[in-house]
Amino acid sequence: MRKATLTLAVAAIASGYALGTHASDDAQPHGSQNPQGLYSAEDILDADVFFAHNVDEEIGEVEDILFDDAMSISALVIESGDILGLGGREIVIEPEYFKLETSTEGDGDTEHRILIDASSEEVENFPTYDRDWWEQAKQNTREAWQNTRQDVESAWQRTREAIENN
Repeated sequence: MRKATLTLAVAAIASGYALGTHASDDAQPHGSQNPQGLYSAEDILDADVFFAHNVDEEIGEVEDILFDDAMSISALVIESGDILGLGGREIVIEPEYFKLETSTEGDGDTEHRILIDASSEEVENFPTYDRDWWEQAKQNTREAWQNTRQDVESAWQRTREAIENN
C-alpha cells in the first residue's frame, strides 16, 4: 500500500504543473485561490465535476487520473452518475475540456472541483472508459511514439547526409 501511495504521490507531483495549467485564471469567486502549482491526486480524486457553463449542474466525480509516460495528465475518468442518460458510466475527458477550480472553504480546507467546457451532447459522446478504450489508447500511443521516433531518425539521417555532402 505504501508503494502505491508513494507512486501516486510522485505522479501527482510530476503532473502538478499539468493540473496547474488548467486551473481557473478567470475572475475568481469568493474564496477561490490562484493556481497552486502543486496538487495532490488524492485531493482531486472524488472531486465533483460540473459543467463550466452551468456550475450548478453536476456531471459526476473524478474516478481516476490518467498519465502518459512523461507523467503529464492525459485524461480524467469521470464517473458520470445517472444524469444525461449516461447511466452511471465512466467517461474519459481529455485536458482540453477541463479545468481545475480550487477554493478555500470557511474552515480553511482546500476544495477542488473540475469544470467541463462542453455541452451536454458532447459529454454524452465522450468515450466510455472500458477495456476496449484502454487497449485502443495504448495502441494509439505506441503508434504515435513509433511515428515520432521514425521522424526523428529520418531528420537525423538527412542532417548527417547533408553535412557529409557539404
